Amino acid sequence: MEIILASASPRRQQLLDQINIRYHVVPIDVDESPQENESAIELVQRLARLKAETAWQQSDKKLPVLGADTLGVIEGNLLVKPIDYADAKRMLSQMSNNWHEILSAVALCSAQGTEVVLSISRVLFRTISTAEIRAYWQSGEPVDKAGAYAIQGQGAIFVARIEGSYSGVMGLPLCETHQLLEQQRLESGG
Repeated sequence: MEIILASASPRRQQLLDQINIRYHVVPIDVDESPQENESAIELVQRLARLKAETAWQQSDKKLPVLGADTLGVIEGNLLVKPIDYADAKRMLSQMSNNWHEILSAVALCSAQGTEVVLSISRVLFRTISTAEIRAYWQSGEPVDKAGAYAIQGQGAIFVARIEGSYSGVMGLPLCETHQLLEQQRLESGG
């Protein structure tokens, strides 16, 4: 199967490569601001759908479009990309010796419509010292990562336990993505 990937994320590309999906990258820039009274689950699903449908509208409508979005949540607060070291330190300190959730939504848009699936994973961090947070920030890795860490990188040293989808924590839950693509293939007679 061949698709359009409505994302420039190298992690999502790596994950699609892992399951042998051919894709064309079409980065989509959308307003990711939460709407009033929108829950994190509603937000992540809306953004995945918006990305897929925006790319579909801009395409020649021959290939299905995959959009995805991933958000972290701890104690009701969104874990977004840190604006500076102090912000990263705040998030990582809050996650230290604590559970947080990673919500990863995947949307597939085609002539048959748009389907959205959601993966929710729980991640437990071990206790992290201030010195470790500073050293991790200085590595550069957390600068552009939601929640200020990358599970597939150096941030893995903080993860004591995970319940759910490792690939979902990376940004594209492969089980759910495969199911969406397989459903699309069957519906299109491919």
